[in-house]
Amino acid sequence: MKLSVIGTGYVGLVVGTCLAETGNDVICVDVDEKKLKMLREGVSPIYEPGLSDLLRKNIHEQRLDFTSDLKKAVHHSEVIFLALPTPPAEDGSADLQHVLAVAGKIGQVMDGYKVIVNKSTVPVGTAEKVRQIISEQTDKEFDVVSNPEFLKEGAAVNDFMKPDRVVVGTKSPRAQAIMQDICSPFVRTGNPIILMDERSAEVTKYASNAFLATKISFMNELANVCERVGADIDTVRKGMGADPRIGSQFLFAGIGYGGSCFPKDVRALLNTSQSAGYTFEVLTSVDAVNRNQKELFVRKIMNHFDGNVAGKSIAIWGLSFKPNTDDMREAPALTIIGKLTDAGATVMVHDPVAMKEAKRRLGSTVSFFENNYDAVKGADALVVATEWNEFRRPDFERMKTLMRSPVIFDGRNIYDPARLSEKGFTYYGIGRQRVKS
Repeated sequence: MKLSVIGTGYVGLVVGTCLAETGNDVICVDVDEKKLKMLREGVSPIYEPGLSDLLRKNIHEQRLDFTSDLKKAVHHSEVIFLALPTPPAEDGSADLQHVLAVAGKIGQVMDGYKVIVNKSTVPVGTAEKVRQIISEQTDKEFDVVSNPEFLKEGAAVNDFMKPDRVVVGTKSPRAQAIMQDICSPFVRTGNPIILMDERSAEVTKYASNAFLATKISFMNELANVCERVGADIDTVRKGMGADPRIGSQFLFAGIGYGGSCFPKDVRALLNTSQSAGYTFEVLTSVDAVNRNQKELFVRKIMNHFDGNVAGKSIAIWGLSFKPNTDDMREAPALTIIGKLTDAGATVMVHDPVAMKEAKRRLGSTVSFFENNYDAVKGADALVVATEWNEFRRPDFERMKTLMRSPVIFDGRNIYDPARLSEKGFTYYGIGRQRVKS
């Protein structure tokens, strides 16, 4: 099938590449000529495991192309996927200016029946707005579909190729049949294509992310209780997660969620609720807990140093909001670094893949190290902010000789407190008792 994807950001590039991988003829559209040049050369502008290989393969097989010519892409395609940014406005609502502007341009150049598919995360009623704008520009037949993505950064290719479910929101039988045809290669093992109306599909995306964020904030609240009553959140997690009604996923306590989805989608659903005249009390607390969790962690660091980190050297391992990505949007590390540098600390940082993005965001406020051991030389403490696999089994003896003080603040609970105590470290985790050397 001939398809186009408008937008080559994180979602658009994964969607376009994976659709090409199943044999479709795909054109991806963007206005950034510098990015388009990179993409035509098979260079991915984002870090995502497995994506670069698929990108180069499908370009070589001539199933995947890139252009800035929207009209060419529209005329080429039977189905047009919108994968455009919907950044949060000050009130938390999603900014639809990019989606609606492109919808109008599509309407102006349509040359026959098209299916317009919203892959972007958009609030309730967006499909109707897109339909209205396009209909004002053309008398050609078309359908608008809500087909939200459920991609986890760091596992996005696998999530797209082997989805748990595919949600298709449209009342049009014609569009349903086309979408089922496109999606069928990805659900051969029997996972469902769930058909619903457009508004329900739009809510489903927000509801899914908001519920996962709720699990995280609940565990962080519970961890704070555990610290105060002498319990260990890690063993509590295991006891809870063994219950199939609860499940083991998203039960890890830490320093809060970040990224491009959870913070934005929680606030957007809050805004939608408020616009409908309803106060979503649970999500209000979820958002507040997530903000507070980072503050509590910084307070733990400050308390160790008797409230004064001025002149102290703090190493940070992990800058991306989660492992296997270079995405630093709303990363907890940014909040921690900002608080520490504002308080006069010298901060040394390392991340396996996010260093380029970190340098763009942090500039000269911190010192960057390509090697994690170099980052801890002379450090008064180490903060683990992202649970990269390469941080899980470091050489603690070497670290102890390099650091000025053997102190670890484990924001992701990846270390065994008893083991670190045996090795002479002072250890602080989340929802665990402090262990002194």
